[in-house]
Amino acid sequence: MNLNSSHLLNSSYSQTEPKEEPHLIAAVELPAPDTSLNAMSEIGYPAQRTNSLVMQKTEALRQVFEQHRQERQLVILQDFPDPDALSSAWTYQLIAQEYEIQCDIVYAGTLSHQENIALVKLTGLPAQRWTAQAAKSKDLSMYTGCALIDTQGTTSQLLPIVQDSGIPITAVVDHHSLQGDLKAEFADLRPTVRATATIFTQYLQAGLLKLDSSVAQHIKCATALMHGLRSDTDRLMQAQEDDFLAAAYLSRFHDAQLLNAILQANRSKRVMDVIERSLKNRMVQNNFSIAGVGYLRYDDRDAIPQAADFLVTEENVHTAVVYGIVHDDDEELELVIGSLRTTKLTLDPDEFIKEAFGQDSHGRFFGGGRTSAGGFEVPIGFLAGYIETSDYAKKKWEVFDTQIKQKLLRLVNPKDNPIQTE
Repeated sequence: MNLNSSHLLNSSYSQTEPKEEPHLIAAVELPAPDTSLNAMSEIGYPAQRTNSLVMQKTEALRQVFEQHRQERQLVILQDFPDPDALSSAWTYQLIAQEYEIQCDIVYAGTLSHQENIALVKLTGLPAQRWTAQAAKSKDLSMYTGCALIDTQGTTSQLLPIVQDSGIPITAVVDHHSLQGDLKAEFADLRPTVRATATIFTQYLQAGLLKLDSSVAQHIKCATALMHGLRSDTDRLMQAQEDDFLAAAYLSRFHDAQLLNAILQANRSKRVMDVIERSLKNRMVQNNFSIAGVGYLRYDDRDAIPQAADFLVTEENVHTAVVYGIVHDDDEELELVIGSLRTTKLTLDPDEFIKEAFGQDSHGRFFGGGRTSAGGFEVPIGFLAGYIETSDYAKKKWEVFDTQIKQKLLRLVNPKDNPIQTE
């Protein structure tokens, strides 16, 4: 990819979207509208802007489910799943049950964001943590396929292990831009949609599963979807027609009190400490706030995006990038992990991060993004491992801190490109 940095920062915002994927639903003013897809067709929505793509994708997914009746699948999430991924995976599992397909929802990392923990605990969302080491020792022969939900595998330690076991990819459903060449029986990649939860809600509207307000599990799943949709659209501030109509449909079934309880979860002291560290270490260039927060435990990884959420609210700052070295002693894993948040409409986080950090030797980007947010993960490589002395740890951090800043400032301020370290 050869992107001009000035284009990224100053050009009009544009999304990379397939021409064959127009807006699916057009809004009209009607009293007490029925937001089901069939109803919208009946009341005169233009055919090309209603349910054609949704129905096409829904029917294709239904056929895939039919072909795999009574089988067992893995549903793989990114290592640190967010509400959008968790709720969408749960919906996939419930739909699959209609075809007697048993699904196990798995992720390799951890749930450290207080709202994610509350979501899983309060709804009973059936997601399991499989560390990479544990996955290698499991008998995976019972699984005939896997599904990638809200990810394309680039942020999962589990996908390579699953693929090495010969398990094919049955389905990929994601709202992020294409990250690489994936071979799957079914794929629904729609970067024009703000949340994967919106896509799955459209599957529900199209009839893959009929939600029943008398079924507790359906109520909790609808609540999770509403949270996922709300989370990935910045409390609906970035929502488009599809997202609003999906939210209108979910409003019939979700539990408002349960959703409020999830949203009221408090930040932990560790998260507050990382936010404090980001404030202390931040540097501001051309309205970008950039902060390295040093070393974090693997379980505290979600403090990084929360710190970015906080820094972007500073006066005269439109974009915040926060990063740190995340390590897991048990798994002997070490990564540079970062998050980007922006309010600048002309900055595309996906293009910005891909341009800043590039690709690995296999052509997979180290990061990407969506509207207003993005993230990246860079393996430490040869320098990963046990830190014997504080002096060594300091030197190691300075090397990565300087390199990350240099890559970011090359785009933020390409003329001066100053490097500041403490």
